[in-house]
Order: sequence, then structure tokens, then C-alpha cells
Amino acid sequence: MSEISAIVLAAGQSRRMGSANKLTMPMGGVPLLRRVLESLSAVELREIVVVLGHQAQEVLALLRGLNVRTVLNERFSEGQMSSVWAGMTALSRPCAGVIVSLGDQPLLTADDLRALISAFDRIGDRSILVPTYRGRRGNPIILAYRHRQAILMGDRNLGCKRLIERNPDLVAPVEMDNDHFVVDIDTMESYRAAVERVEANAATGSD
Repeated sequence: MSEISAIVLAAGQSRRMGSANKLTMPMGGVPLLRRVLESLSAVELREIVVVLGHQAQEVLALLRGLNVRTVLNERFSEGQMSSVWAGMTALSRPCAGVIVSLGDQPLLTADDLRALISAFDRIGDRSILVPTYRGRRGNPIILAYRHRQAILMGDRNLGCKRLIERNPDLVAPVEMDNDHFVVDIDTMESYRAAVERVEANAATGSD
């Protein structure tokens, strides 16, 4: 497979979760963010950069023992796109593509991520892979490394969404085999539902 790096967005304020920082909440006995990073770490990636912001010290403590680097987004309150910019800035090694990963997708497995990278290798002359499931657009996406410069030279709020909107001819939507790519944690209800799935999968030995 192509040499791929990853940026993990972990700077958000979890506003819809009330006072809780969702990234620190347990999911199958492991903090949510660490669960995501363990899946990424099980894939052979060139580097993993975690973007910190809100409650940076608390989130940093979740990363002990993981082979990742961090960057602080001091402008995290401006939104997710500022974290994409910070993560792109922090990449230190050229690669074929960059996974832009959310920190709150607990169902993603290493096999899911390998399938995503394999799909990226097959998209031909397109350079932005967007996973889908039954018509829903999901995450993480993969951008060809050449888009990094366009993001860094543009507005900090350019980000992935506008890049996709401005370049539809470069986008390859790829249907994935399961809904892991469209499940993230935004509310306590979605958190509880994901915990139930994770615990059920652990009990049956399935993903």
C-alpha cells in the first residue's frame, strides 16, 4: 500500500456533550481518543500527528506510550478547519496521502483503515477519497499529499470541506463495507449507543 500519514483532530470543545470532554470518556475500557489512535497505530503509517487544543494537557495524558507526535492548535476555538491547518503544518515527512481522522470514531478498526488506504490506491487520477456508506458521507478522508501546500497557503478555514466543494472532479466517493465510517460521537445518546455496540462486539469477538 502507499505510504500514508495521519492527522487526528483532537482539539474540539465537545460542546454538545455538555461539560464532558468526549475524547477522555471510556469506550470499551479505553478512553475514546486512545481507542481511535490504537487502531491507527496498528496500521503501518508514515507518521501520526495529533492536534491538541481544548483541555490539551488532559488529552495529552491519553497518549502515553503511543508512537505519535502532537501539535497545539492555539486557535482551536475557530473550529475544526483550523486544526486541519495545524496538523498539515506539523507533518514532517512527505508521503502519498494524508488521512484526516476525527478523534471520536470508536468503531473504526485497523482493518477498516487498511481497506480505506487500499481504496485510495485504486482511485486513479483522483486525489481525494471520501468514504461513504449507503449514501452517507463518512470519515476519515484521505487527501493526496500535494493538497497540503494548497491548504497551508490558503485561508486557515479552507480545510477539507471547502477543498472538496471546490474540486468535485478530484473527489472519489468510495462505498465501504460497514457503517464504522459514519458513526461518531456528538451527543450522550450517540455515546451510549456506541458503548453498547463496542461492548456487544467484545462479548462476541466481532467488530
